[in-house]
Amino acid sequence: MNDEKRGGVAERSPAELTLRAILLGGLITLLFTAANVYLGLKVGLTFATSIPAAVISMAILRGFKDSTIWENNIVQTVASAAGTLAAIIFVLPGLVMIGWWQGFPYWTTAAITGTGGILGVLFSVPLRRALVVDSDLPYPEGKAAAEVLKVGSQSREGAAESSKGLSVLLWNSIASAGFAVLTQTRLVAGEATRWFRVGSGATGGGFTLSFALMGVGHLVGISVGLAMFVGVIVSSGILLPILTTQNPLPGGPEAWAGQILGDDIRFFGAGVIGVAAIWTLLRIAGPVIGGVRSAMAASRARHAGEALAVEERDLPIAIVGAGSVVMLIAIGWLLYSVIASGPLAGSEALLVSGAVVFVAVIGLLIAAVTGYMAGLIGASNSPVSGIGILSVVAAALMLAGLFGRDSSPDTVAALVAYALIVTGVVFGVATISNDNLQDLKTGQLVGATPWKQQVALVIGVVFGSLIIPPVLDLLNSAFGFAGAPGAGPNALPAPQAALISALAKGVLGGDLNWAMIGWGAVAGVIFVILDEVLGALGRMRLPPLAVGIGVYLPMSLMLPVSAGALIGWFYDRWAAKRKDPEFAERMGVLTATGMIVGESLWGVVFAGIVAGAGSGDVLSLAGPGFEGVALVIGVVLFVALMTLLYRRTRRLVTVE
Repeated sequence: MNDEKRGGVAERSPAELTLRAILLGGLITLLFTAANVYLGLKVGLTFATSIPAAVISMAILRGFKDSTIWENNIVQTVASAAGTLAAIIFVLPGLVMIGWWQGFPYWTTAAITGTGGILGVLFSVPLRRALVVDSDLPYPEGKAAAEVLKVGSQSREGAAESSKGLSVLLWNSIASAGFAVLTQTRLVAGEATRWFRVGSGATGGGFTLSFALMGVGHLVGISVGLAMFVGVIVSSGILLPILTTQNPLPGGPEAWAGQILGDDIRFFGAGVIGVAAIWTLLRIAGPVIGGVRSAMAASRARHAGEALAVEERDLPIAIVGAGSVVMLIAIGWLLYSVIASGPLAGSEALLVSGAVVFVAVIGLLIAAVTGYMAGLIGASNSPVSGIGILSVVAAALMLAGLFGRDSSPDTVAALVAYALIVTGVVFGVATISNDNLQDLKTGQLVGATPWKQQVALVIGVVFGSLIIPPVLDLLNSAFGFAGAPGAGPNALPAPQAALISALAKGVLGGDLNWAMIGWGAVAGVIFVILDEVLGALGRMRLPPLAVGIGVYLPMSLMLPVSAGALIGWFYDRWAAKRKDPEFAERMGVLTATGMIVGESLWGVVFAGIVAGAGSGDVLSLAGPGFEGVALVIGVVLFVALMTLLYRRTRRLVTVE
């Protein structure tokens, strides 16, 4: 055995980057990535997988005498990287929505996802020392995961916690999935929706009875939840009545509302989101530049002969540089293969070289920005979708500058698809950089070896890249995506992908709804000022990006998120008064995570059932006349189960 230094003390090399850790991480990846893909397409939000992966890992590896905290850390690193990469769904379904793809070609989809993800790992390696080691950024999720690993691996109480945590995760998943199954039978309603006239206009909305959405609300927190609720008030309570009054349409209130929400309000929300994302970038530009300089200085000191403990050993900068070049070459080849035939043939050199430079420059910036944001507010709450919006607008403007806006319809369609593919690569960089430094913070707190974690992150990216394409293809075959050719009534909204593809089409086609985007940008400035004023007064803040998401997404999806945030707030206040408040709070996190995992995994299973049966009503047991009774049953059962699940968690927390 080789001797290594952990915490400055020489000791034998423990189990860390092991085959069983990689395989277990891959198995968890299969489950959580599938769940995240479904949830993201349904509601536009994904959940962090680090903590539940750590709990499952500890429960399983506890049976091996030589398992260690560092090996469990590798498991959660692999699983969290792949789960985070599922956010690529915020871009790629747009290629189906615009009719460029009919499905998801396996190797092309995997290559777009994998090259961007690996580049995100490599770009963020030089930032570790500056943004993790020499920084006072809070890294809320990284610290929470580290505490789970410490307690779970080093004490008898930790073993009990691991067992309780796994129990909560399992039973909440079963309850969540079970309720989702009942909604598919139509014996239990899944949503309550009501549209009505307001003067000569219309308004209304709904509430989706979804355990997954409630769990998301618990995890994002009260500040984000309230901000989303403000966005709902702006969209459905203010804009919708005004716009439907000014633009009366044929049909009833529901038809009016649906068209106005799609044609105008979502672009208003895009304006809010764009301003919020730009403001975030401006705020953190200085610290990020300083962080990069610090990281470069640390690298030079190491090459000058300074000894580093195991906890400080990153992947060698030469490997990082060579790997980045290889990935950029692979990206160039991928892009060339996409445009080698078709309307853009003959412009390969210009388009590929411009896109590779774009990916390299914007990718480096995004790696620093998203890494800093993850440290500041956590990977789950980082405005990565806002980064995607800025990326696609920048990519589309670059292509418009190269080709102009007077091209043929076929050329414009090809340019839109190309902009989405380039954005997909950049988005892979963004999502993994957002996750990478969070995981490395966990590793730093438990004394892990950074380069081994960085290798595990690459492995997680590979796992995720191989899993995501068939899951996307399955959901597309079973449900389709709203706005895509031939999409049915049960089509998944895929809200971010719809917005990003609409922005690309608008910029390149010259028909973007700039007026509503402009008004949204003005509102975004107002929300930014409001958030800063609240921060200066020491009050609860309302993140403007969350307000923009609340404007953009339907009320039926946002209200349960806001309700879940309120429930989570009450739970955390109760947890703060317990004997071990950190344990009590983590159990609440696992409660919410279980609710998300159960419903999301059932969504993937149901997609397979629908794809095989060729019908979305294959499980339906009730007809239209039962809707009123189903709604009453659904509401009562939903509230009862939610109450029981949280009471069970509280009982497990208080039992010694």
